[in-house]
Amino acid sequence: MSRDRYGRDVLADPRAHRRVVPEVPAEPGLVVEVATGTFVGAIVRCDASSVVLRDRRGRERRFELHPGAFLVADRPVTLVPPPPASPPPPEAPATTASGSLAVPSAPARVARAARVLVEGIHDAELVERVWGDDLRVEGVVVEVLHGADDLAGVVRAHGPGPNRRLGVLLDHLVPGSKEARLAAAVQHPHVLVTGHPFVDVWAAVRPEVLGFAAWPDVPKGEPWKDGVARRLGFADPDELWRHVRASVSGWRDLDRALIGAVERLIDFVTSEG
Repeated sequence: MSRDRYGRDVLADPRAHRRVVPEVPAEPGLVVEVATGTFVGAIVRCDASSVVLRDRRGRERRFELHPGAFLVADRPVTLVPPPPASPPPPEAPATTASGSLAVPSAPARVARAARVLVEGIHDAELVERVWGDDLRVEGVVVEVLHGADDLAGVVRAHGPGPNRRLGVLLDHLVPGSKEARLAAAVQHPHVLVTGHPFVDVWAAVRPEVLGFAAWPDVPKGEPWKDGVARRLGFADPDELWRHVRASVSGWRDLDRALIGAVERLIDFVTSEG
């Protein structure tokens, strides 16, 4: 007599001979054989009660789902409907180069009376590259100062007011700098002067984006753009600027100081009152 480790008569226990037939999801394309040997084919589709198979000649037949009614790799299986496909994840909303939500169908707004002033053409090009979409939606025009030495006079000429706000972006806005003195001379409730600490807006581009470890130091008295271009192996500043401009694709390529300064200006000039 055969007994198990608990002393039970194995032959007397009908459960000892019961085979466990695995359940297999009836995924389309899975090749199965009907257990009776009458049909072999790939699964076409399956529902709660039946499965449709297609053989190599293209013939299709429907079979009811029963426990152990099919063979997969010569082993009995019970086909079950496959789990429902998970819905695709929702697409992330499109964003502009500045990271704000894109409004692709929105036309450019008629220009506001408000303005953003920047020191030079390179500042304007960089602002346009990152915030251009936002500025068009908001109707904000960027103007170039070509130097900030007469900032107070430029501000007076623009005649800022509640519906004609003025934002100014300055380079090298650090305590004790010439730019800091120019900013301090402009005291107006409808004018905001912000800036970044770099000697030129080029340096607000993260150097790793451009392929080098750090912006080189240039001795005081040497033209900064010429010195930087020479130390980085560029023929002249124009060639370096083309490389800088082409390398910037969005806000992540810029230093946080410049990002914060421009965002504050846009918020200021587009607010009412």
